[in-house]
Amino acid sequence: MEKRLPVALFLSFLVLFLWTILFPPAPEEPGAEQPGADPAQPSLAGADEPARVDDPGLPQATIGATEELLSDPIEFGLSGEPGHYMARFANRGGALASLHFGEFYTRVGLDEAQQRDPANWLPLIEQVETLDGPTGSLLLATSESSRELAPRGLDGVLWEMELLEDGASFRYGPGTGLVFTKRITFVPGSWRVLVELGIENESLAVRPANAQFTLTPAGCVVGELGDSFYPEPVAIAVPRSGESAAREAAPGLDPGEADSLLSEPVACAGVINKYFAFLLREEAAQNSIANSVRYRQIQDLEPLPLPEEPKRKERSFVVAELPLLLSIPAVGEARTWSYTVFAGPKEPGVFAEDFEPFHQVVLESDRSVGACSVMNFTTIGNGLLYLLQALHGVTGNWGVAIILLTLGVRLALFPINRRSQTAMARYQKKMKRVQPRLDESKKQFENDPQKQREAQAKIMQEEGAFPPLGGCLPMFLQLPVFFGLFTMLRTSFELRHQPFAGWITDLSRPDRLLRIDLELPIFGTVEYLNLLPPLMVVMWILQQKGMPQPTDEQAARMQKMMMFMPILFGFMLYNYAAGLSLYMLTTSTLGIFEQKVIKKAWPIDDTEVEVKKKPGCGPFSGFMEQLAAKQKEQLKRMEAAQTEQRRQSAKKKKRKR
Repeated sequence: MEKRLPVALFLSFLVLFLWTILFPPAPEEPGAEQPGADPAQPSLAGADEPARVDDPGLPQATIGATEELLSDPIEFGLSGEPGHYMARFANRGGALASLHFGEFYTRVGLDEAQQRDPANWLPLIEQVETLDGPTGSLLLATSESSRELAPRGLDGVLWEMELLEDGASFRYGPGTGLVFTKRITFVPGSWRVLVELGIENESLAVRPANAQFTLTPAGCVVGELGDSFYPEPVAIAVPRSGESAAREAAPGLDPGEADSLLSEPVACAGVINKYFAFLLREEAAQNSIANSVRYRQIQDLEPLPLPEEPKRKERSFVVAELPLLLSIPAVGEARTWSYTVFAGPKEPGVFAEDFEPFHQVVLESDRSVGACSVMNFTTIGNGLLYLLQALHGVTGNWGVAIILLTLGVRLALFPINRRSQTAMARYQKKMKRVQPRLDESKKQFENDPQKQREAQAKIMQEEGAFPPLGGCLPMFLQLPVFFGLFTMLRTSFELRHQPFAGWITDLSRPDRLLRIDLELPIFGTVEYLNLLPPLMVVMWILQQKGMPQPTDEQAARMQKMMMFMPILFGFMLYNYAAGLSLYMLTTSTLGIFEQKVIKKAWPIDDTEVEVKKKPGCGPFSGFMEQLAAKQKEQLKRMEAAQTEQRRQSAKKKKRKR
């Protein structure tokens, strides 16, 4: 049965695979309706301007634009320095429409000419088409308490736009006696963008003391990888109090719905992806941000086409919304509020040092799912990153640094591992010698399981045949290293676009040997053939086969079942970073080298240490004696209870007669 099961699984998978190849799903016809689409709802794809309600009864704007404008791409900053961007502005809502990095690129291996081409610059902010029109960043919107101040709203109207050398400025007068202003300024040589909001009161005599607005820092931050191990983009908010942790939320709501993200004083908020952030904070002593942040999901109505495929890739985004309490100035007066946006990489030494609460963002981003409740693997990951940086400084290659780190871990654990292997080998040899006595006691007390267990426990105690407690110690010592490296590779900016050798051009992504676009049952579309995970599975299986075979029947059965675990982990980690696959592949290779070479050159001494133990001697003898005594007492109590029960049953039978 155990031998036929893998063959049956393999044949079943092969049949499903061949069926998919021979009978592929019918391609979608062009123009076919998408599932869940409303036929009555007109498509916005290709529309010149989204439909908007224009109520002639509302006050007409006194300051604004009559034509929707989207500026040409404007370059800010200098090449090779922080703050080198390509930005576009829109007068619809007075917004930052898009933002691209001039120092980071969409792919690796670009020459100097390609790096100067803005088409290869990495996008941080994109303008996405939605049912409410195109999105924008740094949008100011009205709420219930401020709607009368701007009856047509602020985020969907056309502002007066002026492009400046260091950014752009916007003005809008809704016809109520107020003028709203906005200025966006890029700070040279830094990843900071300054935002200044202003309200001028020209003639509004009856005014509220404070009015609530909503500020949306980042319209649509683009995901870096889009893998299942790190959901992105993510809305995040950091509380002002250092006692509370940051809160984050990935897309998961229905489009248009909103939910609370934070309900206390806010230090900063915005949207991040795996390696970059767009986070807004206010200048000190303003206290304009209300004590809450909410998030909302946005669905792209014009998804990107996949490379060389007619299908389109659906994209979901998330935005953070900050309520602002702004005081309306008196007639003839004006007031401004200043904010700072960090729009750059989450690179250690740059991001965390820019603003103290950003440390909370790093901790929240690096959190390992399901593991942080047991141990802070982020701290271990930071220590491993420090070692990797030191090794990279020597070798100049992050892949080689990972291999050297793996070798260092194996060397550090070798004495403990060797001692554990020696203890296990001696235990297995002793069990082979003791096994005939155990089998004899099993036959002798075949009909009395309690006496059988008691006899076997006595034999094990006499022979001192107890499994060594340190047998699994090396594995447990390696687990923190594994999870620490797993955590580090999830978000470490240093490994982004860092090559190793050959086809492995980015250690933070799967190795991607070849694009195959293969449809598999259950697993869906496999875009790339990643070579490192299958090699890792093969090395795991070879390493397990080289381990000593246990003498116990149950342990042997368990070891056979464990042969399927490498295959399962291979599927789970198929699309993970190549750096982690390289670490595990190196670990297995060193383990096989130890089995085949080191153990032959330096055999493990499995000679039993024959020590006649007196009663009460040995590190575990006292404990085992107490355990045996308690077991005997328990057996006596059980026998007495059974005797009393039989006696009571006999009395009842006599009474009935």
